[in-house]
Amino acid sequence: MNTTETQELSIGGNIWNIADTDERETEQMCRQLGLSPNLSKLLLLRGINTNSAPYFLNPKLSTSMPNPSVLNDMDKAAERIANAIISHQKIGIIGDYDVDGATSTSVLRLFLTYNNVETAVHIPEREEGYGPSDLAFQEFENFGADLVITVDCGTTAFDVLERGAEKFEIIVLDHHEAETKLPKIYAVVNPKRLDQSDDHPDLGYMAAVGVVFMTIVAVNRILREKNFYTPEHPEPNLMQWLDLVALGTVCDVVTLLGINRAYVTQGLKIMSNRQNLGLKTLADLSGINEKPDAYHLGFVLGPRINAGGRVGKASVGSRLLCSTNPLEAQKLAEELNTFNQERKDIEGFVLSQSIEILEGTPQNWPMAFVYNKGWHQGVIGIVAGKLKERYNLPAFVMSIEDDEVKGSARSIPGVDLGALIIAAKEKGVITKGGGHTMAAGFSLTEEQIPLFEQFAREYISKSLNNTEPHPILNIDLSLNLTAANNNLCEELERLKPFGTGNPEPLILIRNVYIEKPYIIGSGHIKCELSTLTKERLSAIAFKVADTEIGKEILSRRHDCYDVVGNLRFNHWNNRTTLQFMMTDIKRAR
Repeated sequence: MNTTETQELSIGGNIWNIADTDERETEQMCRQLGLSPNLSKLLLLRGINTNSAPYFLNPKLSTSMPNPSVLNDMDKAAERIANAIISHQKIGIIGDYDVDGATSTSVLRLFLTYNNVETAVHIPEREEGYGPSDLAFQEFENFGADLVITVDCGTTAFDVLERGAEKFEIIVLDHHEAETKLPKIYAVVNPKRLDQSDDHPDLGYMAAVGVVFMTIVAVNRILREKNFYTPEHPEPNLMQWLDLVALGTVCDVVTLLGINRAYVTQGLKIMSNRQNLGLKTLADLSGINEKPDAYHLGFVLGPRINAGGRVGKASVGSRLLCSTNPLEAQKLAEELNTFNQERKDIEGFVLSQSIEILEGTPQNWPMAFVYNKGWHQGVIGIVAGKLKERYNLPAFVMSIEDDEVKGSARSIPGVDLGALIIAAKEKGVITKGGGHTMAAGFSLTEEQIPLFEQFAREYISKSLNNTEPHPILNIDLSLNLTAANNNLCEELERLKPFGTGNPEPLILIRNVYIEKPYIIGSGHIKCELSTLTKERLSAIAFKVADTEIGKEILSRRHDCYDVVGNLRFNHWNNRTTLQFMMTDIKRAR
């Protein structure tokens, strides 16, 4: 149940919804599990009940991962891979150019290499296009491969896989949406197969790297049963590769519940040991000198690995994660760092041009729709996301190339982009495309742009019932300043890792005064929150100096405010302090 703080908008232009839970359920969880009312409420808001709470608070693979055999074709695929290992056959691997693709490829390759299998890896460049290609199969033929495995791709690559199947046995390990039919190949392991049992629904949330990990668990079990391992060649500890599983899972923005929560929680523990040379080198270069969490995976390491596929060489990320040579690892990590800076520069250029177009000429509500010649295809999705955040409208960004127009889009609640793109294809106003509710990619001709713009505008207007949308902040807890203390922050830490399906709790602190505000860095504002009884809490608001929120904080036009944000521990110079990360404010009533 949610309580809306009337329809009055905050200074940031948001509607505040304060979540509520059944008091009896909350009291029952407190009593049975010995948890505080705040932690019990937060668990209930995430759909975690008294029975599932212990597993959520202490996620382990031993209780989260079912027998891999529950996935269709798993036993068949695992038996074939095990036989290839035992027979010392060569294996070709086709991956994807994003972080999930890089980690999926690396986990499989590291396991096969440990077992003395020669592998050839093909990561397509962005210009080559997503998924398997005839070029990859030609490379594998030259390499002398006996088996080909695709990871993070392949489920709907019917034509190219069936051509490849004339020369190779092919196994697909994937997590993308499937169609009624499957490619006519040796095996397709994908929890989203339409004929897959729904006995374990959380398997459908897995990133591809999670599917790969389940596969090597199944293969390893067969090798053990066949007495493949010996004192001279002992069984590997598969847990050593969970750091890569965690990285791919977080960066693919999949739901962090069930098995994914266990993957990331355990993987972060492995990552803190800094065993993977490539990850350690990249972390050092990125300035990570603390215990890593999901933030470091999603916003520090992930973008650097992704940058190779966006603006550089797609294979660099996978090569780094498999590297055992310190000099090579340093060189590859530096390459990715350079690619990431180039990506930032290109992204900034395209974003500034997009804003100039949108704000320099009258725009037709209800969307941000921009296109230009030569914009880099590797950043248009990121730019679309930033435009969506800036304007709180669905955003479409297109790059006009010589032969076609490539586009990317990001949405807001209430507008299903996947359905929009399917409908646009059926109407013939784009040539191809696909996506999910909140994100999509598409292609069209330059001549089709006006038709597509009109179609998208009408579709979105209808979806929004011709009313201007306002972003809604779903607030988990409403507190006074005294309650925002170290004990509460320690309880919030128990809910980590945060991500899709388990967002960081949003906290409302009522009736505070803003003291000593000042600008630091690139538009951040630091200040103190205080009460009449002299309680104080350090606070910061990022990149708000030129916004309405920033102007209000700096001017303090009103005496007393309600503030919304996240409560965190700030680790700096070997000191740990409490800090409130403000995201919105409103004049207190």
